[in-house]
Amino acid sequence: MASTIHKGRSTSSSDIIYTFDGKYLYKGRSTGGGDVLYTFDGKSIYKGRSTGSGDIIITFDGKYYYKGRSGEVLYTTDGKYIYKGRSTTGSDILYTFDGKYIHKGRSTSSSDIILTIEGQFSLALLAVIF
Repeated sequence: MASTIHKGRSTSSSDIIYTFDGKYLYKGRSTGGGDVLYTFDGKSIYKGRSTGSGDIIITFDGKYYYKGRSGEVLYTTDGKYIYKGRSTTGSDILYTFDGKYIHKGRSTSSSDIILTIEGQFSLALLAVIF
């Protein structure tokens, strides 16, 4: 079953902004080929349905998000926090992921929820969602 990413704290089907089937990230609820935004192969994220090396926009090694195949480090994660660049200091926390919700900054307050995840999700995709 596909995972869904919802706006805010909602889990209503009308608030689905992305659907992820384990390989493709789709716009909205659709899983039609014309709605593929990105392809994820477990390490790299490609624009559209392509898996050509020239279409790699983000590479994720489990800790760092690289621009392209191995360019500059855009973000760092420890599994809970997403940091700006290579930093892992508290002042550079952009997002907090608690397994279901993505919060703005370091907060885990319900008022700071920006996305709700229903189902399996790879942190690698956060780089293209934001």
